[in-house]
Amino acid sequence: MVYPEHFINIARKNLQINKISMRSNELLYTLALQNVSNIGDITAKKLIHQCGSAEAVFSEKKHKLQKIDGIGTVILADLFSKDHLVNAEKELRYIQDNSIVYHFFQDEDYPEKLKHCIDGPILLFQRGKIKLKKKRIISIVGTRQITTYGSEFCKKLVQELKPYNPVIVSGFAYGTDITAQKEAIKQGLQTIGCLAHGLNQVYPKTHAKYMKPIEENGGFFTDFWSSATFDRTNFLKRNRIIAGLSEATIVIESAEKGGSLVTADIADSYNRDVFAVPGRAFDSLSAGCNNLIKQQKAHVLTHPMDIPYILDWQLEDFKTKPIQKQLFVELDETEKKVYHFLKENEKQLLDVIALNCHLPVFQTASVLLGMELKGVIRPLPGKLFEVI
Repeated sequence: MVYPEHFINIARKNLQINKISMRSNELLYTLALQNVSNIGDITAKKLIHQCGSAEAVFSEKKHKLQKIDGIGTVILADLFSKDHLVNAEKELRYIQDNSIVYHFFQDEDYPEKLKHCIDGPILLFQRGKIKLKKKRIISIVGTRQITTYGSEFCKKLVQELKPYNPVIVSGFAYGTDITAQKEAIKQGLQTIGCLAHGLNQVYPKTHAKYMKPIEENGGFFTDFWSSATFDRTNFLKRNRIIAGLSEATIVIESAEKGGSLVTADIADSYNRDVFAVPGRAFDSLSAGCNNLIKQQKAHVLTHPMDIPYILDWQLEDFKTKPIQKQLFVELDETEKKVYHFLKENEKQLLDVIALNCHLPVFQTASVLLGMELKGVIRPLPGKLFEVI
């Protein structure tokens, strides 16, 4: 039987790990962990937290690892295959030779909002000049067959949001994605393309001409290796990064089924705001957006200024007088019930308010809107409400 300690000693000698810096050493073992097909990001994070580091995972006793929830004999058998460190060493050389920027999920510079996503990648690779600290970040997605209406709305949206200086995230795909990213560059805004492949590839190939402008005005993120085989199923994995980076996801146009709806569902599962542009009832490329609105999974987006209003964005150079609350606002009994609940419990979700006030969700939404118009409460990002 080959014990983990013995295996690590052999790997150290063969790969000359002693010549690699401590950070690169941890990167090597994180890559090796990422290479294990039976271990996803959630399980990998669990292992790293339990053992203290990715390297420690590979030197831990098997019987101790087996005590960790979700770790069985199949995963253990795969974990200690020598192939993972061999493959990781090759990818490490690619990263070093090409000066690829990388972020561990525990790093300070790892995207803040992505840290709160349970399935966020343990390693994120970057090209370009991405700066996310203290930035407003939104994702714009939609169909690859964008219509003239959708294209015009998308451009107008980015143009009118320019004063708020948001970072525009998308998937670098045909149609809506590239329309939003090109307009962001035109408006001097930072934009990020989330890729479904390694940084050594370009898809679609016709978008190669946009690589440099995007890198100069933001850049690219991916969690795929340079050796990863391109597959259309990669888009589904990529979409969690698009949704996770942003405080809100905006769907411009979508058929009844499509990748942008998957991104919207992921954003909703992360408790992020989702917006959808409504369309005519019988337009096939509006069916997805109309359904999101109908199912109350998205805010109706009919004007660009709906975004800063719902997300409570304020212009740094726009000074407003504080709104003085009316001293004697007339509230009915239902409104009083909601008011006192929010007063005692601070920020709360719509569903939580409805549950604790024993009201149907649709009625609660109507009550909250009325109270908002009376200047008693205000909506917050993440579908939260609070007393003013």
